[in-house]
Amino acid sequence: MQDDQDQEELKPSKTQIKRRMLELQALGERLVGLNAKQLQSIGLPEGLHDAVTEAREMTRHEARRRQLQYIGRLMRDVDPAPIQEKIAVWDGQSLDHTARVHRVERWRDRLLEDDGAFAEIMAEHKGLDTQRLRALIRSARQEHQLGKPRRHYRELFKFLRETLG
Repeated sequence: MQDDQDQEELKPSKTQIKRRMLELQALGERLVGLNAKQLQSIGLPEGLHDAVTEAREMTRHEARRRQLQYIGRLMRDVDPAPIQEKIAVWDGQSLDHTARVHRVERWRDRLLEDDGAFAEIMAEHKGLDTQRLRALIRSARQEHQLGKPRRHYRELFKFLRETLG
């Protein structure tokens, strides 16, 4: 009798089982959102890979929903930890990339608004091409004053992105 109670305590509840299935289905939905190169690098079993590929092509809501449920069912046979780790790395890279872009944008805006920012960026980042940077800043300011298209503004961003990393 005690063994039966111990067995029941070890079994997950219906709620836990359902939560786990929904998590796997959500992970499957995330797989559907990946591009082909990312999907290939995960190394999914063939049946799961095919199901994810098919789901990407489905446009009807109900068909897609059923396919996602099917993917969730297939995910039960796969260890989700490596997949989740890879996706987390990609998310982190994406966040890091966004932060770098914002940092470059802030520098560009400061350089165009404040003359003191030029000395600051030169002190922080030794080895910048000062002539090129000054020319881009001057050209971008002139474009802005004359209301011309922002070609040099974009070139300044590209230059900063390449040199600041």
